[in-house]
Amino acid sequence: MARAIGRLKAVTVARAKTPGMLADGGGLYLRIGPTGGKSWIFRYRRDGKLRDMGIGALHTVTLAEARERAQECRKLRVRGIDPIETRRAGEAEAKIAAASAISFQSCAESYIASHKAGWRSAKHADQWPASLKTYVYPVLGNLPVQAVDVSLVMQTIEPIWTTKPETASRVRGRIESILDWAKARGYRQGENPARWRGHLENLLPRRSKVSRIEHLAALPYVEIGAFMAELRRQQGIPARALEFAILTASRSGEVMGARWSEINRAEKLWIVPGERMKAGKEHRVPLPDAALAVIDAMAEIRQGEFVFPGYKLHRPLSNMALLKVLRRLGRGDLTVHGFRSTFRDWCAERTNFPREVAELALAHTIGDAVVRAYQRTDLFEKRRQLADAWVRYCDGHAAGGEVVPIRAGA
Repeated sequence: MARAIGRLKAVTVARAKTPGMLADGGGLYLRIGPTGGKSWIFRYRRDGKLRDMGIGALHTVTLAEARERAQECRKLRVRGIDPIETRRAGEAEAKIAAASAISFQSCAESYIASHKAGWRSAKHADQWPASLKTYVYPVLGNLPVQAVDVSLVMQTIEPIWTTKPETASRVRGRIESILDWAKARGYRQGENPARWRGHLENLLPRRSKVSRIEHLAALPYVEIGAFMAELRRQQGIPARALEFAILTASRSGEVMGARWSEINRAEKLWIVPGERMKAGKEHRVPLPDAALAVIDAMAEIRQGEFVFPGYKLHRPLSNMALLKVLRRLGRGDLTVHGFRSTFRDWCAERTNFPREVAELALAHTIGDAVVRAYQRTDLFEKRRQLADAWVRYCDGHAAGGEVVPIRAGA
């Protein structure tokens, strides 16, 4: 009686040339291809359908080894386990195990490199690696990215959650983004341990409960005239940049990045391109005479593309340069950005200009999507009137506190 298993002989396997399948029994077959290539197949039935599982080529797997592998597959079938699915799961685990050698820091650096081009702000691009180096890498840097869990995330952010809530919140978000990236690349599995909603929000107090939001220090508008007089006595490019920022109520980054190609002296206009604006939209800034005087002063020492060049060739000023001007004036308690609040308070309390005009002067987004869809104008001419009124106030001519009306016909 023929054996049900082990039918083939080594000499038969070696000499077989006709394309087809030779059964060894128990689901093991030698498959001979059209070109003579030989390989081992384990055939079985799953949910009524035949499945073929490759075991290996004959030149790599001998008859004896093929029989051992077929026996392992049959044992799995007795237990109701699909051999192909088992192998796939093993391959996935092996892939994860290999990927686990990739550290969190390597993933973070790759994430930054792949996303940096899409970040409009150079300051934002600098903050990412700086914050990770300071707060994250000491805990997570050298660990396999797959090993990062809730405990490690908490160990990273909990020490600064109550003392530096704003920084801690940003760090948590950056960890979450990096771990999401790592999962998408196949470097880790499972849920993101740094996610906030439905997860860390149950382990950490909300920022609003930890610390009040501290608004940037701003000068009371009634003091702006005296302050501008002191500022204009200061020499140097940083002092002129700060003066220009105050007169135009602009963000420091917009001013420091200002280029000569953006200035239209004849039209008394500065056009800031969308890629340098917080909202990503081009912003037209009216230039009153005092702001033009600053531009003219900088034109006399023009060097390169930047209106306010830095100390390094072809580089703009740094934000620290403007802060140093405030310190020299004995006003280290103020921030450059705070002067925008000074301007906004003055608009609200000492002028009759509509709220929308003031908000657009600050390049703020007003209204919801529907309102913005119908708001086709940037109210430029009214903003020019507002800018002229603000300059007069800064010059001290309106320091008495009278209301500045909108001119007739505006």
